[in-house]
Amino acid sequence: MTFQNTLAFAQQLDEQDVLKKYQDEFYFPKVNGKEVIYFTGNSLGLQPKRTQRFIDEVMKDWAELAVEGHFYAEKPWWDYHERLAAPLAKIVGAKTPEVTVMNTLTVNLHLLMVSFYRPTKKRYKILCEEKAFPSDQYMLQSQIRFHGLDPNDAIVEVKKRDGEHHWRTEDVLAKIDEIGDELALVLIGGVNYYNGQVFDMKTITAAGKKAGAFVGWDLAHAAGNVELKLHEWQVDFASWCSYKYMNSGPGHASGVFIHEKHLNNPDIPRFEGWWGTKRETRFLMKPTFDPMENADAWQLSNAPILSVAPYLASLTMFEEVGMEALIEKRDKIVAYLEFILHEIDAEVDSSFEIITPKDRGCQLSVFLHGQGKSLFDFLMKNGVITDWREPNVIRLAPAPFYSSYEDMYHFGQLLKKGILENS
Repeated sequence: MTFQNTLAFAQQLDEQDVLKKYQDEFYFPKVNGKEVIYFTGNSLGLQPKRTQRFIDEVMKDWAELAVEGHFYAEKPWWDYHERLAAPLAKIVGAKTPEVTVMNTLTVNLHLLMVSFYRPTKKRYKILCEEKAFPSDQYMLQSQIRFHGLDPNDAIVEVKKRDGEHHWRTEDVLAKIDEIGDELALVLIGGVNYYNGQVFDMKTITAAGKKAGAFVGWDLAHAAGNVELKLHEWQVDFASWCSYKYMNSGPGHASGVFIHEKHLNNPDIPRFEGWWGTKRETRFLMKPTFDPMENADAWQLSNAPILSVAPYLASLTMFEEVGMEALIEKRDKIVAYLEFILHEIDAEVDSSFEIITPKDRGCQLSVFLHGQGKSLFDFLMKNGVITDWREPNVIRLAPAPFYSSYEDMYHFGQLLKKGILENS
């Protein structure tokens, strides 16, 4: 398709958009009385309007049933989280028993490390990407120290080549070969938070497994954004937050994937709690742990229902639409945004540099050469909610559920005005 940088063309694309009606399913903040152009679904997704109904249902059951809501609510609380497994399995390419919802992302990664980071004297190193999201870095360093090892020795980072803004798959594979039989674990962010790059998870997973290591993925920026086939790729484990592209609300419950080959394995270590015991015997209060036969065996405590309910609300939309349709619009609207950026760049004789490679999801990270944070401030004051990252990058993530092509056009015009006014 040949794009045009005109309002009429953007509106034409919106008229053809099969997901257009979902823009009315979300609440948009307002600046100067107008709904914002929202580019930060990669940080916190907008609130779906249907969320309130799911929350109200839980609050009503709590008020009217109190403790009996665990068993007699319309959606009983004791198995509430189980309703999320099947729709999430479709999103991440898993079998339903391989998925559960619990805790928050970094908590879950720590718990999964108990099972999948078991260093020996020879095999103890962890491979991750250079400058991983800080929480992942802290988690890995603390896990290494917990085992009495030195993070400077045990953590191996794959670096970007000098002058380049993204990683090359061949460099990841070469580093796996270099570490060899010292490699215990590969744990990388499936989509990099800074540059929006989608790693070749299939190829890297296969290489890590061939080297004899466990392979896990932090899918915070991938779940609900890119195609995933975790079961088929033989990924050992993964976890993701729910509040970015899956719109569950700030800090809400995290998803977990554990490959079926690790389920019902009595030799795998894990921290255990009451809610991981079999449903049939859970309330018999037996002194010995009898694990669920699915990923729920990693559950510790009963689900935080007021955190899980908004997640379920959002997943009903994913069920209605499907990842295929979301990805189709994602690709088209991100391509249109990229076109708009290049058009404005040429018009104002600026020097944008899109540092996101073609292996990408919803996000474009743009290096604003010659522009300071004053341009970001201008955009925010004029109703463009975007994200600033040092030294001079804005992250733009048009989420396909609620972003419009007209948004992309108007953003381009505001960007142009901001550059001219701040020159």
